[in-house]
Amino acid sequence: MKALVVRLDSFGDVLLAGPAIRAVAAHCSRVTLLCGPRGEPAARLLPCVDDVMVWEAPWEGFDPPTVQEADVDGLVRRLAAEAFDVALVLTSFHQSPLPTALLLRLAGVGRIGADSVDHPGRLLDVRHRRLPGRHEAEAALDTAAAMGFLPHPGDDGRLRVLPPPDTVALTGNGPYVVVHPGASAPARAWSPERCAEAVSLLADAGHRVVVTGGPDERGLTRQVSGGTAVDLGGRTAPATLAGVLRLADVVVSGNTGPAHLAAAVGTPVVSLFAPVVPAERWAPYGVPSVILGDQRAPCAGSRARTCPVPGHPCLEEITGRDVVRAVQKLLKESA
Repeated sequence: MKALVVRLDSFGDVLLAGPAIRAVAAHCSRVTLLCGPRGEPAARLLPCVDDVMVWEAPWEGFDPPTVQEADVDGLVRRLAAEAFDVALVLTSFHQSPLPTALLLRLAGVGRIGADSVDHPGRLLDVRHRRLPGRHEAEAALDTAAAMGFLPHPGDDGRLRVLPPPDTVALTGNGPYVVVHPGASAPARAWSPERCAEAVSLLADAGHRVVVTGGPDERGLTRQVSGGTAVDLGGRTAPATLAGVLRLADVVVSGNTGPAHLAAAVGTPVVSLFAPVVPAERWAPYGVPSVILGDQRAPCAGSRARTCPVPGHPCLEEITGRDVVRAVQKLLKESA
């Protein structure tokens, strides 16, 4: 049986779909993952994915293409040519799977399932409704199970990626703490000044610190590392970043992709979590973690990209000393 799993949004979202994808793979001969360009790097890290199709949907992301630019007809032809027997459409709690399901129907996919609040008409063969408060990884697994795709008995349901490369040449020998200062949206980011303070205090407490960031964050990582930490800004492709995070004692990060990547390689996370989305659904999954940030702040549940509250108090009231204490707590628990 040829299966298609769809997850069209970001890097972290695709990582959270990993356990559900493995559940599908336990019952199917081949699994293709249809994802967007922001999720493609994560898709290529996931076990049990035989093929990756990339398509930018006109209803996803911060600057989506027009319907004409998206070449919907072209996607339908590509899907029809693959002759998928079954498709599992995975979305976040605030997204509808129905636009995707319509395209899958046009492509002749035999059986389609998804979690849907909206009435699906004839677009879905299996309509699942998620339980309140379920983590996104659990909700995806629940949806897969509703279609009959139960995990392999030996699968623990945690996040997982393919074995990463050895990164000691980048980080140097010896234990270290990673600080990842960037985030996919300004509302989820701790200020550079606070991050730099945390790096300095972690070093004063005896920790070696490694600062990570993407190619467009070199200025940020340079400022945060401050000559104290190892600055890896722009030097880690996704697989390399997985290796850096895997060997870390603890990762300090906002609610963004690298926090989920740290969870996927089994590393504890200090999560600087702005409550614009619920922590119960998006916190680091399956690893020890400490959540810092006022989860009852006025911005809670707003899904804002830029903090609507002057001064960004939900994160800026966290101090570098709070981070040091959280790191030490996780180290003590894992000793």
